[in-house]
Amino acid sequence: MKNNTNSCDISIIVPIYNAEKYLEKCLDSLVNQSKKEIEIILVNDGSTDSSEETIKKYDDERIKYFKNQNSGIGKTRNFGIKKATGKYLMFVDSDDYITLDCCSLFFDYAEKTESDMVVSDFYKDKEGILELIKVDSFKSSSLKDNNELLLKINLGPCNKIYKRSLIVENNIEFSEKYKYEDVPFVVECINKAKKISKIDEPLSFYVIHSNSETTTRDKKVFDILKIVELVRKEIMSNNSEELNKYLDALTVDIITNYTIQQRYQKDKKIRNDFIDKAFNYLEENVPDYKNKKYYKNKSSLRRKIESSKRLTRIYCAASGVRYR
Repeated sequence: MKNNTNSCDISIIVPIYNAEKYLEKCLDSLVNQSKKEIEIILVNDGSTDSSEETIKKYDDERIKYFKNQNSGIGKTRNFGIKKATGKYLMFVDSDDYITLDCCSLFFDYAEKTESDMVVSDFYKDKEGILELIKVDSFKSSSLKDNNELLLKINLGPCNKIYKRSLIVENNIEFSEKYKYEDVPFVVECINKAKKISKIDEPLSFYVIHSNSETTTRDKKVFDILKIVELVRKEIMSNNSEELNKYLDALTVDIITNYTIQQRYQKDKKIRNDFIDKAFNYLEENVPDYKNKKYYKNKSSLRRKIESSKRLTRIYCAASGVRYR
């Protein structure tokens, strides 16, 4: 591997921590991109498995490899941003992968629309079973001109491309203090971007496995309340009453998503404590959170459960219950 110091069209930032089972598939999808004017920034965040051996198999001058002490995914991604030279940035997690034309399609569309940020559809890959996740389509716009973007765009960083100047000039960083660091990062990008566009095509694969965040919960779940507070502070800085209505809807959506996911929490005390604190947060910040307008895309049963602390507790305790 050689460190290429020349600038390029896209910098792909890959944080790596004990990813030996998935890393080769991820890297294969990057080095075989149809677009060649890319750099692949691999940041090994103190892995203790054979991830480094996998990385060393790739002899590609576009790869920049860095090995750091374990410091967390937020700090690792921020490190990658500082090392990037591309006009655009992409983030790919080490257990995920992308289509071979992902970079080409993202770059061409960003250039064509002169966008600071482009979003795509994506697949969930659960043990080889693919589920298409479609992000609601929208015309190229900004959050100022289309407040609905706050609800339309998913808050994961990996099915998107960002103009590097958007991130660098606005000093946008991933939180290094809290878990769920990607949420305020994406929200700030949405808030600061002058133009955001959408490609109606799936370009990445989000892999869900036994250790995925969606299948495990621990006491760090309380960080989501601090993350939501960062999001609210960012959006409320616009001093827009109309935008704050969408912010309230986003707040309800994030909080209730995490209360319901307490069905994966094995510790009963942590589960109930989080549900209590989450509903207290809603009562203080979105007093009308039970209003059905916040659950308009959900079934009546789901709305009843998610808007009630008591029913949420019962549902999560049952753990095996599923609803649509």
